[in-house]
Amino acid sequence: MIGLVLAAGAGRRLRPYTDTLPKALVPVDGETTVLDLTLGNFAEIGLTEAAIIVGYRKEAVYERKEALERTYGLKLTLIDNDKAEEWNNAYSLWCGRDSVRHDVILANGDTVHPVSVEKTLLAARGGDKKIILALDTVKQLADEEMKVVADPGKGVRKITKLMDPAAATGEYIGVTLIEGSAADELADALRTTFERDPDRYYEDGYQELVDRGFRIDVAPIGDVAWVEIDNHDDLARGREIACRY
Repeated sequence: MIGLVLAAGAGRRLRPYTDTLPKALVPVDGETTVLDLTLGNFAEIGLTEAAIIVGYRKEAVYERKEALERTYGLKLTLIDNDKAEEWNNAYSLWCGRDSVRHDVILANGDTVHPVSVEKTLLAARGGDKKIILALDTVKQLADEEMKVVADPGKGVRKITKLMDPAAATGEYIGVTLIEGSAADELADALRTTFERDPDRYYEDGYQELVDRGFRIDVAPIGDVAWVEIDNHDDLARGREIACRY
């Protein structure tokens, strides 16, 4: 198993930080970045390799690659997303399709979360589960969250921001365990998704899989402090959380 980080996004709502850095390299605890926290989580669960999808301001990640490898004991592979500033992240995850063949824990490059999330996903493995989403079933939801409706017997039925929060089982937090056996079907669903509309999220690719009859499971993470960093208010919350980890 390897780690996979989506770190190609521009994060324009975090300017001026993202004038020169991708969102994943915005500091959240001293000089520690979201990417540092994620790679630290990967190392703590015993991973020795990780791939990072880079795009916007990718040179900043390339410059730090060797230092990150030394710090976290991970062999890093950087994968270029040539459309990072034009297309959304369904295409970005598709760029990492070969990495998924190894079994991966995927983490969005803007999600501050504790290693307990990765441990929860690993504990949920087994049986015929191929894709498992980390799900927050505690948080009060609003319009912006990536909401999920899950059935205990059938797994994910719906994943989208565009639903009544009251109808959702919980929020997908941007961390997924993907078994290598799902790689080809996921890659095909992602391709279908971004060819239909390049502005789609990879979660729309998950929905495409579900619509095809593919089972996606969820793992509730419990009452855990985490945040997806989209704007300066989120960044302030991320800094409050990151110092605990």
